[in-house]
Amino acid sequence: MTPTHALDVIADTLEATGAYRVLRQLKPFVDANEPPTEPTFIGLIVDTETTGVDHTRDTVIELGMIKFEYGASGRVYRVLDSLNQLHDPGRPIPPEITRLTGIGDTDVAGQRIDDEAVTAMVADAAVVIAHNASFDRQMCETRWPVFAEKNWACSYHQVPWRAEGHEGFKLGYLLIDHGYFHKGHRAIDDCHALLTLLAAPLRTSGRLVLACLLEIARKPTVRVWAAGSPISTKDVLKGRSYRWSGRRRCWYIDIEEERLDLERAFLCREVYQREVHDLVADRITARDRFSIRTNPEA
Repeated sequence: MTPTHALDVIADTLEATGAYRVLRQLKPFVDANEPPTEPTFIGLIVDTETTGVDHTRDTVIELGMIKFEYGASGRVYRVLDSLNQLHDPGRPIPPEITRLTGIGDTDVAGQRIDDEAVTAMVADAAVVIAHNASFDRQMCETRWPVFAEKNWACSYHQVPWRAEGHEGFKLGYLLIDHGYFHKGHRAIDDCHALLTLLAAPLRTSGRLVLACLLEIARKPTVRVWAAGSPISTKDVLKGRSYRWSGRRRCWYIDIEEERLDLERAFLCREVYQREVHDLVADRITARDRFSIRTNPEA
């Protein structure tokens, strides 16, 4: 018996008592043994480490990507390629970023992400997945235009983690719920962690995480703008989860497309107190969702 196998036996024994939970170190994804028997597509997992959170001023200092093959069922079959590169931003990395990521000035000195390699890797992806797509997409498409033309999905916001029995939605918390731990806050490590989650079944429904994510990501949503709403209705709108766009000076909400008629009726009744026939509603699909193009503050 190898030392590793012996430790696995101990871990299994502890867990079998019901008194212990054992976390196992995340291992690389193992490709499927058999070839696919369904239509397959190419997916791309992306994670960035940056000098800050503003896509107009901050810079990507590390890019991690994993390219993989998946089936129409949502099953992940195999890893096709990976990339992990550092980039020198040309100025000191803020100390708080180094504390968070472990990436310092000496690590990135003289380093540059290969733009051509990135473009080539992204080119044939049917979907790009990130665990905070509203951040990663805007950081990526600012530098690499190829990302702006892709369908994106967010594994943080577009998987019903809470309904499936999870309390924390951060990558590390979700891994713990699946019995794993990993070295977080480095781009490629987080990509491997996300791939493991995407290939796993959900806790309650048993559906594959990737299948559920893609189903939700494919559905168009509608951004409804409460243009010209009376100031006195601010709390009514906030209570219904409307958000304020400082750029457009207007309240808005993102909803499922099938809810549009109900939302229009709500606004006419509770906000405008009259019939409104020119309500502005923007239809948003996976190609534009999370993009700079649809950022209400961009």
